[in-house]
Amino acid sequence: MIEYLKRGKQEADRVAEDAEVREVVERTLADIEARGDAAVRELSETFDGYSPPSFRLSSSEIEALINRVSARDMEDIAFAQTQVRTFAEAQRASMQDIEIETLPGVVLGHKNIPVQSVGCYVPAGKFPMVASAHMSVLTAAVAGVPRILAATPPFKGEPNPAVVAAMHLGGAHEIYALGGIQAVGAMALGTESIEPVHMLVGPGNAYVAEAKRQLFGRVGIDLFAGPTETMVIADETVDAELCATDLLGQAEHGYNSPAVLVTNSRRLAEQTVVEVERLLEILPTADTASVSWRDYGEVILCDSYEEMLQVADEIASEHVQVMTDRDEWFLEHMTCYGALFLGARTNVANGDKVIGTNHTLPTRKAGRYTGGLWVGKFLKTHSYQKVTSDEAAAAIGAYCSRLSMLEGFVAHAEQANVRVRRYGGKNVPYGAAAE
Repeated sequence: MIEYLKRGKQEADRVAEDAEVREVVERTLADIEARGDAAVRELSETFDGYSPPSFRLSSSEIEALINRVSARDMEDIAFAQTQVRTFAEAQRASMQDIEIETLPGVVLGHKNIPVQSVGCYVPAGKFPMVASAHMSVLTAAVAGVPRILAATPPFKGEPNPAVVAAMHLGGAHEIYALGGIQAVGAMALGTESIEPVHMLVGPGNAYVAEAKRQLFGRVGIDLFAGPTETMVIADETVDAELCATDLLGQAEHGYNSPAVLVTNSRRLAEQTVVEVERLLEILPTADTASVSWRDYGEVILCDSYEEMLQVADEIASEHVQVMTDRDEWFLEHMTCYGALFLGARTNVANGDKVIGTNHTLPTRKAGRYTGGLWVGKFLKTHSYQKVTSDEAAAAIGAYCSRLSMLEGFVAHAEQANVRVRRYGGKNVPYGAAAE
């Protein structure tokens, strides 16, 4: 039996919050589309208190910001980017163009073509998300995207030097000190000074996520993203300190970051709740993490590992930390999640910052139908066909004609018939099925 020892906010409350965000974003995007740069500047002044002569950073401004980053920090950024690049390059190598001859004279193939322009949003308003630059900008560069824009809000009144350094080293061609709806709106819709992009990627707050959702279709996006989510699947092979630390490690992201413990041990569940409260007394980011835990934290007690698996797949959390005596069993059987972190030696922060897998991941159950951001998201797989012999044109044309007539598409059939007549030497009348 599945028992909830702690529940978060009810779904109805979450839906109401989403509706309010949706209305604000809709009005704001309409304003950006109507007034362009003027609207963007007003929004930046209102929400960030920032209005530079140009939101796009010049080469000299980028260089000056990078020079303020310490040597150690630059080494750490370079190390992290090496890990991300190594994995992204391996992923890219796994995606091959193909061409096969399915019948004599019938050649089919596909090519993997990079998206031609991408806007990468890197949050920095509350925390400077240096690692997000690796995940979006660098991965797009590995995919071969020819125009990469990167936007990040001002941090304490100016562009954050480390974030800008990561963007530049990752391969951004244009860098903007611009945040929120105004950043993603300007990149997607275009303004007098910003040429629009074909795709938007990167995490952000609820307003950024909703803006991407509303812009989808006009531009591509990486995925529909909500607040950071984490789940810990644990049994008595680990202790409450590990579980509580891993839950709060993600709860500090924002005031609405779900953190869920799924366990088959009542003892571990109860001790973890106590340990969470103890850690919140000393955690510097407790003002944020405590609200997330209060409103969105959950503790779910199960009777068996099978029930734990069932609950985990139903929730489909963004991050899933597995610490059990059968971690590989969960790897084999779990089907709905953003990314797995297997064993007590690893943790979600590794994936967020340095280990090399991408940390832009599906939330709000989107793991049921999509994975996270990866090099393949920046590639479009386009098919092509060619018929290289008269015999093939006549043979495939005959099938096409009959199947078109089966559906009632006479003009479709004639596309095939004209080839049968021309290349097969048969006099097939207009609209008649080829024989």
